[in-house]
Amino acid sequence: MKKTLTTTALGLLAAFGLTQAALADIKLGASISATGPAAFLGDPEAKTLEMLVADLNAAGGINGEKIALVLYDDNGDPNKARTFATRLVEDDEVVAIIGGTTTGTSMSILAVAEDAGVPFISLAGAIDIISPVKPHTFKTPHTDRMACQKIFEDMQKQGYTKIGMISGTDGFGASMQAQCKDVVGDYGIEIVADETYDPKDADMTAQLTKIKNAGGVQAVLNPGFGQGPSIVTRNYKQLDIGLPLYQSHGVASDGFIELAGADAAEGVRLPGTALLVADLLAEDDAQRPVVTAYKAAFEAKTGTPVGTFGGYAHDAFLIMTDAIARAGSAEPAAIRDAIEATAGLAGTTGIYTFSPEDHLGLDLSAFRMLEIKGGKWTLVD
Repeated sequence: MKKTLTTTALGLLAAFGLTQAALADIKLGASISATGPAAFLGDPEAKTLEMLVADLNAAGGINGEKIALVLYDDNGDPNKARTFATRLVEDDEVVAIIGGTTTGTSMSILAVAEDAGVPFISLAGAIDIISPVKPHTFKTPHTDRMACQKIFEDMQKQGYTKIGMISGTDGFGASMQAQCKDVVGDYGIEIVADETYDPKDADMTAQLTKIKNAGGVQAVLNPGFGQGPSIVTRNYKQLDIGLPLYQSHGVASDGFIELAGADAAEGVRLPGTALLVADLLAEDDAQRPVVTAYKAAFEAKTGTPVGTFGGYAHDAFLIMTDAIARAGSAEPAAIRDAIEATAGLAGTTGIYTFSPEDHLGLDLSAFRMLEIKGGKWTLVD
């Protein structure tokens, strides 16, 4: 599936300079999982990119040049993502790529982008995407390692020293499980029960029962992604485990609450973005203007609630177009250099400052610890 658009952005991009005569379109590529098992992530990402391209072009483009978006739907298949990335580079001749809804598709795309010397901004969470640093690859979501650290910070504040963990065996779950195990000791916390589940499992009662019966567990963490964490949350409630439950940033959306059920999700904590609590942000919060503008535009355009994952695409587009404007060039090398020089750019996920040593550009302050109360997201800190 391919869409070629000469269409979108929010008013915040209108200041890029619109006085020069239009030249050739700037061809921007994207491979997104708009359908398939990761569609709940990819669909809002694709809609966000389409909206932003249309808005930016309506405002005059970048220095008079319009964006032509070449968008492929990879269905969450890493092999398709690699094929589309190759097509974007060799046939479509794009100057940069946004995409990689999942870790698997991101790894496929970045292999192509690095070989071709084309800047790529991933929308997936695994730390492996940007660590070690790869010259042309950047990403917008926090890493799974950062999510572990934010969760353990909160657990430490609550005085928890022994926890249970139940993790998905997919790429995201396995990566976050490993990262959490690597840093948990820094917070004086011990994992005394450790279970896993397949993403296709329809019931996790057996694993959760083992955790419930393990001695000394004070809280439970589920490094997971997709529908698995919703099932875990429902089973957790059914078993009346009665201990605090933490989820990953991979399910930070209203869709998680809907799938799990507000009653079962009550009290669940996880690290998320400012976008989920836009109305609760302080007036002087540096992210408030961009968060509220994107939320209003997306919800007006689609009639659906804004979510974290569309926000990742918003930030990737913002970073990319800001870099093109500052570079004064649509050459891949110039765009790459300008992305790496980005400093203090407020997005929906955090405030980005990249460097040659850091292609994420976020620190733990970009995460907000959230708790579900009455079916709504609330701020813990």
